[in-house]
Amino acid sequence: MFSRREFLMAGAALSAVAGPALVGQWSRAAAQQKLSENDLLDFDAFGNVTLVHVTDIHAQLMPVFFREPSVNLGVGAVAGLPPHVTGADFLKLYGIEPHSPHAYALTSEDFAALARSYGKMGGLDRIAAIVKRIRAERGENTLLLDGGDTWQGSYTSLKTNGQDMVTAMNALEPDAMTGHWEFTYGADRVSEIIDELPFAFLGGNIYDAEWNEPAFEAYKMFERGGVKVAVLGQAFPYTPIANPRWMFPNWSFGIREEDVAANVAAAREEGAELVVLLSHNGFDVDRALAARVEGIDVILTGHTHDALPEPVLVGKTLLIASGSHGKFVTRLDLDVQGGALKGFRHRLIPVFSDVIAPDADMTALIEELRAPYADELKRELGRTDSLLYRRGNFNGTFDDLICQALLDVREADIALSPGFRWGTSVLPGQAITVEDLHNACAMTYPAAYRSTMSGETIKTILEDVADNLFNEDPYYQQGGDMVRVGGMGYAIDPGQTIGNRISGMTLLKTGEAIEASRDYTVAGWASVNEATEGPPIWDVVEEYLDRNPLVQLEENRSVKVAG
Repeated sequence: MFSRREFLMAGAALSAVAGPALVGQWSRAAAQQKLSENDLLDFDAFGNVTLVHVTDIHAQLMPVFFREPSVNLGVGAVAGLPPHVTGADFLKLYGIEPHSPHAYALTSEDFAALARSYGKMGGLDRIAAIVKRIRAERGENTLLLDGGDTWQGSYTSLKTNGQDMVTAMNALEPDAMTGHWEFTYGADRVSEIIDELPFAFLGGNIYDAEWNEPAFEAYKMFERGGVKVAVLGQAFPYTPIANPRWMFPNWSFGIREEDVAANVAAAREEGAELVVLLSHNGFDVDRALAARVEGIDVILTGHTHDALPEPVLVGKTLLIASGSHGKFVTRLDLDVQGGALKGFRHRLIPVFSDVIAPDADMTALIEELRAPYADELKRELGRTDSLLYRRGNFNGTFDDLICQALLDVREADIALSPGFRWGTSVLPGQAITVEDLHNACAMTYPAAYRSTMSGETIKTILEDVADNLFNEDPYYQQGGDMVRVGGMGYAIDPGQTIGNRISGMTLLKTGEAIEASRDYTVAGWASVNEATEGPPIWDVVEEYLDRNPLVQLEENRSVKVAG
């Protein structure tokens, strides 16, 4: 059973300001499969401030296939609440017709078949066209805000140290951004980029570790539509844990709830009539924060890659989730009167790349940025008979491929692949190109290690990751998904406590139980430890594909979910 309380509240608020026709317009058009650019972008303008939100693009300049998760569990008080609703349940909850464009964009249902019908999504030139259209309509009332995870996640971003995305986003002209994976380029490179940005980089929860004082601007004031708008920036609070601390040793991170509250109060004292938190906390952290910190009107949430077609209301705060990889752009029109938010109108715009005409200037810029790498990007490494995707709490087929490559090339008993949520999809029957592979692993610490671990150590790793994902206190959740495993199986009960979630660990090649005191050869990648040795993961996978050019994956049944 689902609690629809939040959605009924959001739906009632939407109907109050927009009328029921707007709520059902997209679904009806989708069900009729008569989709045009105007269907996606026509908007009955409302109020005096327009927020446009993109987040978690992960350096995808071009349109992509991206499968949403089939499993996204919530624990504790948020079990069964969005974004922890997937598949057919998601369609039922929001009244979306199966097999419609809306169903394709927002769920994993019949993904491969629908992808062939509706095509790729995203592309920064399509996003640019959307932004230009909104700006042409709303003019100086518009704020474009980037939620971070923008500069990392592709072959070209890796080769240019993020410069391709910096150049492209500068052309898009956002008003502010925050960050997470940006920091994996290292403190010097991040500082170099930020010093030259023509817009604000906000991170009120990042401190100089030596002086224990803010390292970045916490918020910026804007005037839009005669309204004073404060935009507060919240970078990913667990960056030094989820990513290598040694890359940015002089910056400390955290949720810093007290600082958020103090910055909200300071902005209000400065005259802010609308307070917006541009956040990379993750949805459940932001839901908890909204309940604990008063005075935030809108939280534009990121990090966990959730895409929701309606806002979630927590008290008086609107939570907006805009998806990832450039698949969606959020438009939020707000009516602010007398220093208070009186109403809103919302649209999660799906960026169907075959429907939305690209912006010619951005297309030309993207072609220029990619030209030096064009031949390598399209080089074929193999082909797949299986749908390759990453998202899902416990496994994804792209990581199944990566784990198989680690087992084979690195001659290991067990393989571990991190549960990143970034990485695009490849359809059955398609070639696997260098670009596809790097969309799943382009990062600055790619070494594929080979080491010896005891069964006890392996269990500890699994327990630790599970607690990061399934701790009932959202402030202890770091986002992402379970570490993927190859060569072993296990059972997990997400509702248990740390140390008690993982059981039944089995070595698949023998069927024997993994013993706590026995050592096993383990291969993995993306270790946060400095000086990790090994070939880059893309070389490992390319070597495997050279030996096994046709990918045919059996359904992964090695993880059994209990409880």
